[in-house]
Amino acid sequence: MSVKAQDIVQKIVINASIDKVWKKVATSEGIAAWFMPNDFQLEEGYKFHLHGPFGPSPCKVIEVDPPKKLTFAWDLDGWIVSFLLKELENDSTEFTVIHGGWKESNTIVAKANEKVSVIRNRMNGGWEQIAARLKAAIESNG
Repeated sequence: MSVKAQDIVQKIVINASIDKVWKKVATSEGIAAWFMPNDFQLEEGYKFHLHGPFGPSPCKVIEVDPPKKLTFAWDLDGWIVSFLLKELENDSTEFTVIHGGWKESNTIVAKANEKVSVIRNRMNGGWEQIAARLKAAIESNG
């Protein structure tokens, strides 16, 4: 019996205000600077595309709670991605990304033609690198 793959959860602390981080995670230009080119708009129900290595991925904004939470459906495999922001002391922000909606580990992801377990493990490392790029993009721009 195959088990559903666990959510990916990555957390980092960014030395910037929550408003500054929000502008990087909740605007098309901001998302393009650290994640992927896109035609995103900050509006619940808005359909957009992330342009990744396997071509454009259809997405839909599910929840917006400025400046604390942005959740969207990503691609056609049931993935749900949330960006969570928490204001910390010293004008810093905790950024958490949660990538959920994974199917059973042995299910094949059509676009990549690989098992969910393989894609999930690869994406776990990917999110770690992407979160680091977000931190660098914000902290290097003052």
